Amino acid sequence: MTPVITDAKKAILALKWLAKEMERRYDILEAESVRDVASYHENILAPALEKSTGEEGEVLPSPMPYIVVMIDELADIMSSYPRELEAGIVRLAQMSRAVGIHLVLSTQRPSVKIITGLIKANIPARIALQVSSQIDSRTILDMGGAEKLLGAGDMLFLSGEMSKPKRIQAPFVSEDEVKNVVRHIARNYEESLPDEIDFTDTSGTDSVFSSSINGDDDDDDLYEEARQIVIEAGKGSTSYLQRKLRVGYARAARLMDMLEERGVIGPADGSKPREVLSMDEEYRDSDDEEEPDDDSNEDHQDNENEERVV
Repeated sequence: MTPVITDAKKAILALKWLAKEMERRYDILEAESVRDVASYHENILAPALEKSTGEEGEVLPSPMPYIVVMIDELADIMSSYPRELEAGIVRLAQMSRAVGIHLVLSTQRPSVKIITGLIKANIPARIALQVSSQIDSRTILDMGGAEKLLGAGDMLFLSGEMSKPKRIQAPFVSEDEVKNVVRHIARNYEESLPDEIDFTDTSGTDSVFSSSINGDDDDDDLYEEARQIVIEAGKGSTSYLQRKLRVGYARAARLMDMLEERGVIGPADGSKPREVLSMDEEYRDSDDEEEPDDDSNEDHQDNENEERVV
């Protein structure tokens, strides 16, 4: 459907596209009065294909191929877009199974900041490879054991129907085997694959999940909010943006770089907060309104002179 996505911004948009695809499929299921994608294929698509005459202009129901989303390193995207990623994963995990969309998430850092409580609650099937501590094992499986594994594919599998994890051995899959499988799928199911993911149209999805990464490639959806925050505070720092926007260090640092490049704040000066160089017109106007007029300045100066004489 798309080449491997390595940009965190595009990864969020891909999840957003999946949310729209999920909504589209649910609309079709509702219109056809079926409960899931398997029922749709069995009761709607298959009979329509059997009755098809092959005439030109004949309209047939569109198939719903299964879509599997694989995120190889959850921590990388979570460090840049924690709110958007968590909301997107949770929404898809809660609802997309019935319409044939599935998630496979992996990370080398099984911490509670990466695998949040909301994500864990909505991912019933889990696999733990060898980890360094019992704490990491509990983060994945809610119990210890993965810290005692031998490595090299030795793992524990836990599904929603199991009370205890099962120890299994994963096979080694070479790069050539992966390429052969991908080539086979692409060749045999090319006609059933939907259009490529749209990374531009971001309308019609949940605002909580919205990353609104439209416009210039260098824009960040929190840039305007970050700019207002530093202008109102009269200073700016990475830790301050982290605290105010509730984002990770990497994203806050990138926002600070953008603010500096666009002339909003000055360059770094050791550990001191950045100086604000430019502000909005409304802030300039409010500052001007607060300044006393010339007459009041003169009266104020006279009063000060009188006080000095006394």
